[in-house]
Amino acid sequence: MSTQETELQKIRIWDAPVRVFHWLLVFSFAGAYLTAESEYWRLVHVTLGYTLGGLLAFRLVWGVVGTRYARFSSFVRGPGAVLRYLKSLRSGQPEHHLGHNPAGAVAIVLLMLMGFGIVATGYATYNDLGPDWLGEVHDLLANGMLLVIAGHLFGVVSASLQHKENLVRAMVTGYKAGAADQGIRRTWATVAVALVIAVLGFWWLQWQSAPKPDAGTAQTSQAVQTAQAAQSGQNKVSN
Repeated sequence: MSTQETELQKIRIWDAPVRVFHWLLVFSFAGAYLTAESEYWRLVHVTLGYTLGGLLAFRLVWGVVGTRYARFSSFVRGPGAVLRYLKSLRSGQPEHHLGHNPAGAVAIVLLMLMGFGIVATGYATYNDLGPDWLGEVHDLLANGMLLVIAGHLFGVVSASLQHKENLVRAMVTGYKAGAADQGIRRTWATVAVALVIAVLGFWWLQWQSAPKPDAGTAQTSQAVQTAQAAQSGQNKVSN
């Protein structure tokens, strides 16, 4: 019996680890992308890049052992299913999926593959472990991932309008409309908390390992600032 033939109610679809992973991944990629060209923010860029890799590794595991709709087996489909779903969108009678739809699954797989490629090439480039062209591949993958994200966002908005359900809100709350027996039983909040603690702990370790300016550097910087201030004052007097 389909969800259209049964009484719909608010049911839990997305567990806590999936939701925490999703929003931490958004923050990590956005932060890493925005700091990519700055030497001053290099450590932040690297830290968020490593965080991205750790999050993807977690999602790979959770996609096998996680809850019903978190598992890859529940949403990764072949080309035929993807084409059928896209045709249903064009017909105005879209297939409804409580979890990820087949088109969204394609975006997820692409994002994960690109993400792992970004982390690998970024690590090699940062540690001088490969040829120079790896840096160009790193940038190319990052820009490609941005395009996939843009397509994913378009799909989310389109599906939200056609299905008349807020998919962004569902990824925040974990709830969607469905039959009572289709929801998941546990949110696994402890796993989500452990994931947040692991990320914050890694960030703290990275902060602690950041190079600190020595006394000589600090004194030199202060002397330069004092000289600049004095020069500025002289210029004002002469004017």
